[in-house]
Amino acid sequence: MYAVIKTGGKQYRVAEGTKLRVEKLAVEEGGSVEFDQVLMVADGDDIKVGAPLLEGGKVTATVLANGRSKKVKIIKFRRRKHHRKQMGHRQSYTEVQITGISA
Repeated sequence: MYAVIKTGGKQYRVAEGTKLRVEKLAVEEGGSVEFDQVLMVADGDDIKVGAPLLEGGKVTATVLANGRSKKVKIIKFRRRKHHRKQMGHRQSYTEVQITGISA
């Protein structure tokens, strides 16, 4: 059994026991979170698709960690112009583990 959920402007295919990193959520470590924006639930050959969301669909998860990913370096450079600009960015994330899927 798996589901497709939407959170943080992205879509994820999840199954029970799956660990994934989503955009930062305001939940403490060890807490639980419910994703109610479920787009699709599949259980073998039984597939339920929402238009756009599935009514009564819910995915529960526990928060494993809150953190920040590796630094991404941004360099803007113009040749022969003595112009160089350098920046960095670290995206915040929340790591969750899926505990239940209901439709």
